Amino acid sequence: MRSITTKLIIAFLSIGIISVAIIFITARLNTRAEFIRFLTDQNQNDVITELTDYYLAHGSWVGVESTTAQPQQNQGGGPGHRPPPPFTLASDNGIVVMSNGQYHAGEKLSEADLESGTPIMQDEEIVGIFVPMHMPFQGRPRELEFIERTNLTLLYGALIGAVFAFLLGIFLSRTLTRPIRELTQATHAISQGDLSQQVAVRSSDELGELAQAFNKMSTELSRSVNTRKQMTADIAHELRTPLSLILGHAEAVHDGVLQPSRENFEIIRDEATRLEHLVNDLRTLSLADAGELSISLQTIEPERLINEVAALYQYHTQKKNITLDVEVAAPLSTIEVDPGRMTQVLTNILDNATRHTPEGGCIRLSAKQIDGQVEITIQDSGPGVPAENLEHIFERFYRTDSSRQRDGEFPGGSALGLAIAKSIVQALNGQLSAESDIVPAGETGAGLKIKILLPGKSNHA
Repeated sequence: MRSITTKLIIAFLSIGIISVAIIFITARLNTRAEFIRFLTDQNQNDVITELTDYYLAHGSWVGVESTTAQPQQNQGGGPGHRPPPPFTLASDNGIVVMSNGQYHAGEKLSEADLESGTPIMQDEEIVGIFVPMHMPFQGRPRELEFIERTNLTLLYGALIGAVFAFLLGIFLSRTLTRPIRELTQATHAISQGDLSQQVAVRSSDELGELAQAFNKMSTELSRSVNTRKQMTADIAHELRTPLSLILGHAEAVHDGVLQPSRENFEIIRDEATRLEHLVNDLRTLSLADAGELSISLQTIEPERLINEVAALYQYHTQKKNITLDVEVAAPLSTIEVDPGRMTQVLTNILDNATRHTPEGGCIRLSAKQIDGQVEITIQDSGPGVPAENLEHIFERFYRTDSSRQRDGEFPGGSALGLAIAKSIVQALNGQLSAESDIVPAGETGAGLKIKILLPGKSNHA
């Protein structure tokens, strides 16, 4: 199969040759016809001038047959004189005076010949009619040589045009296919595992847009693969800890190193529960990525949802000596959400806030109406998140620096809670964002603020 470069060269060459051939044939025919017409018109004008002078000198057409307007065979090849063309001369009433064609003196011209004739004027009166007789062109040698040389020049021009068309076809085809060749090479390299491929964007046309799209695809693919590798490593790391504890305690009990006490079985049970939560979180994220997360929409009141979730955390926050404030700026629009999923979102965020709020701190759970939307805010008084890390807190398995590490009372989760919360909120056509103020160690401050913005519904029918 021919390459696209060869096909383009053949296409450009074919177009060029066809165009040049059409121009050559048209120019050759037109040049010959126009040159013959020019010579014929010039010769006829010379004859008409001689006839006009004859009538002016004699006052009639008597004896006009003897003038030099008649063809003379011995002058046909001379360089300075051309034999007159065959013609018929008629009087003003159409009676043939003389003819070296198909008519005889005294005959009357046909209407068609009269219309094709040229009047001979004398004092603004028609004194005769000149009617040329058509015959094949018989040019002199130099005239025929001129036509042949002109045709030869056109032929050389056509050949030169064909050569230029071929060279231009090669140049254009290589120029047009160069980005395609680069894309093909880069695609083969990506298929072999080299995801760092980028191609040069050489134009702003469709090929340039294709190159930009390829570069974007390559970048996103590389980022996706790296993220997946990192996530796989993180999953393996997260699974390793509970599995190691479960296996270690089970083997120790089996070997008699540890007593089969309630405490040791509780450790195994807690780690198995943690492992189950991690698997469930991963499954939730995979369903969200695939767009298959089950959502059962219901119209609910935000205030009721917030109070129910806050009630779930009263015991935990009191045990850690953390104040949980609930502030709802009524009235609020109802929202159409999945109550179970929204509870999961709020509990994931509150888990994160509880882990990172120091003893004696405060967590504020609030809601207010903003331009037809309901904004739910959860703000802790922990150490906050650095600005360079803030945009990453919703990524999977992402943890900030040591200032926001898990403690013993509320052990850290799988670092998937905020990622799950964002996926659910987006599935509910909402938005999730974060703000933070950095607070020095040992001091209580504004900490991390997470905002949930959900579309509200009118409370009127």
